[in-house]
Amino acid sequence: MFDRLVGYLDSVRARDPAPHSRVEILLYPGVWALGFHRVAHWLYEAKLYFLARAVNHLGRFFTAIDIHPGAVIGRNFFIDHGFTVIGETAEIGDNVTIYQCVTLGGTNPANGRAGKRHPTICDNVIIGSGAQVIGPITVGERARIGANAVVTDDVPEGATMIGLKARSTLVPAEEWIKEFIPYGTPCDDPCEPSRDCVEKLETELAALRAELEELKRAHVAAQAPSPVARTASRPASRRSGTRS
Repeated sequence: MFDRLVGYLDSVRARDPAPHSRVEILLYPGVWALGFHRVAHWLYEAKLYFLARAVNHLGRFFTAIDIHPGAVIGRNFFIDHGFTVIGETAEIGDNVTIYQCVTLGGTNPANGRAGKRHPTICDNVIIGSGAQVIGPITVGERARIGANAVVTDDVPEGATMIGLKARSTLVPAEEWIKEFIPYGTPCDDPCEPSRDCVEKLETELAALRAELEELKRAHVAAQAPSPVARTASRPASRRSGTRS
């Protein structure tokens, strides 16, 4: 058991450059949350649901991380910082990394498989801060979910998902030979095409606004009466200078 704990702490240290020792990692809220969950899940499988919930609430109080006792979590799971919510039917594989403010949320059971409302996260997945992974979907092995992405469809193996609604950046497969990259996705590589697209859309929007203003001015000018029309519209008595 001690060897497993040491192996887990080493796996965390390999993914986070901040700690200076294994002892420091023992203070991480994500490590404590996982420990509470292991106990709560054991009670849940024994059908001691109230006790499982009690342990779950105690863990949430101390760590600000809410992991339902029914969630199935593999080896070397690491939540960096915290403020994460993981639902009852979520399934998480080995060596998964989640950053702060992530939700593995559910949908109406009628929208997916019976009883399965939360996502399945395969091995070696990285989920960036603020991401929302919703519904009974599968996130393939070695996939990356960018910060603040909202994922509602299955994610292929090795894909990088960004945006709202999330879409794949189509990173070449050879990129996944690399070692673990903290925080999910380098901003200067797969995200660059989306940045160019946003700049192009902003330029087109500015051009459309200028064209709209020009059309408005032309419309106002066309609606204004000419001097001749104003003269013709005056009363006949005022035009002829009729004397009383």
